Amino acid sequence: MAQKMTDEEWRAFVSQGTRTGKLSTVRADGSPHVAPVWFLLDGDDVVFNTGKETVKGRNLARDGRVALCVDDDRPPFDFVVLQGRARISEDLDQMRLWATRIAARYMGEERAEAFGARNGVPGELLVRVGIEKVLAQKAVAD
Repeated sequence: MAQKMTDEEWRAFVSQGTRTGKLSTVRADGSPHVAPVWFLLDGDDVVFNTGKETVKGRNLARDGRVALCVDDDRPPFDFVVLQGRARISEDLDQMRLWATRIAARYMGEERAEAFGARNGVPGELLVRVGIEKVLAQKAVAD
């Protein structure tokens, strides 16, 4: 039977390894759009980068409501869904800093600077989502 994760457990779960988040944003017609993102937790914020002209970038500029799902698709199956509102920044120094930190998680320290330089440029956005609601379950199939 599924069990609720503690605050400490879900934070460790979403921060473990290179799990991507599946980010859901709201399209102009109200329908959902889902895309994978690399991300980090920073306190009570989820932080990621995206292109200003991507579907998710345009959606976030218009309507900041998001949900991010992170899961383990191996038995006994665990998942975390984080909901909140996005705040967008185009500050290049902060964007490059966070793009480099995020890249270190997903690509390793040796490639982080190159990815930070690639993703911390004009036309990209730094997105912070203040976490307002958490649904975190472990051992769903037990």
